[in-house]
Amino acid sequence: MEQSGIARQLADDLWLVDTQFQGERQIIASYLIVGEGELALVDVGAAATLGPLLDGVREAGFDPADITRLLLTHVHLDHAGAAGALVRQLPRVRVYVHRIGAPHLIDSSRLMRSATRIYGDRMERLWGTMEPVPEDRIEIVDDGDEIRVGARRLRALYTPGHAIHHIALYDEARGVAFPGDVAGVSIEGIDFVRPPTPPPDLSLEDWDASITRLEALRLQRLYLPHFGEVDAPARHFAILRRRLHEWGEIALAGMRAGKDDASIAADFARAADPVIAEHARKGAAEVDAVRRYELATNYLMSAQGYIRYYQKRHPELLR
Repeated sequence: MEQSGIARQLADDLWLVDTQFQGERQIIASYLIVGEGELALVDVGAAATLGPLLDGVREAGFDPADITRLLLTHVHLDHAGAAGALVRQLPRVRVYVHRIGAPHLIDSSRLMRSATRIYGDRMERLWGTMEPVPEDRIEIVDDGDEIRVGARRLRALYTPGHAIHHIALYDEARGVAFPGDVAGVSIEGIDFVRPPTPPPDLSLEDWDASITRLEALRLQRLYLPHFGEVDAPARHFAILRRRLHEWGEIALAGMRAGKDDASIAADFARAADPVIAEHARKGAAEVDAVRRYELATNYLMSAQGYIRYYQKRHPELLR
């Protein structure tokens, strides 16, 4: 189905909404599930892209006032940043989040301080302000819990590795999942899977286990937040697992050689950018693919994630 505007219908009750991050297409997606008299969003993007998100709901033919549930795979700014503003504007909305992530929604000041240290004066332009979510508007989600939206039954699967508060949402009846960032970044039209590995929670052991858990489901389709549909999940997960460990070896070699985060990020770019560009030439020549992947998950934060992981979890490998 061709891309048209901000919203694109994927099934009778499912729409992809492009949040137009930084004015770009196909960087951060939210998924709109349509139920009887209610709407749910799977991930909501950044606070800075609240306008395009609501425009997309309207473009799909629905009233944002009918949104009742926000289903968050995790609480990073590009997935949950708009949640507080939506709760403030839409009185029917409740937020579903893993219990480890809930405190960061109730008091978002720590997340905002941490992000501001990284992004400085670019913070407002990139992400906007993540407003707190009142505790009484939050529903805690644990592994195995079921969330019903219309005809869909979504089972929460605890899937750490990218973040300790991460869940995937599994629709067994349709053989599909909304896997969040544990399934990596793969922009539609460009056959390249990139691991998003920011600090502080990266764990290759946990991520391997989460991939194995999702592989065992024999899924028919993934709906990625970065970005869009994946119709060959088994191949996708195999590539992601391999690249996670390949990048780990690059980072480890750099650390042993005394390189800093910027130098390791440059090593990632040298390894990946030519491959991304080659895939883009095959299927999406008009797209500045390297730049768009960097917008979705940048090399510097990926390097910082690996550095923290090895320092914290495997200092013995640095000797």
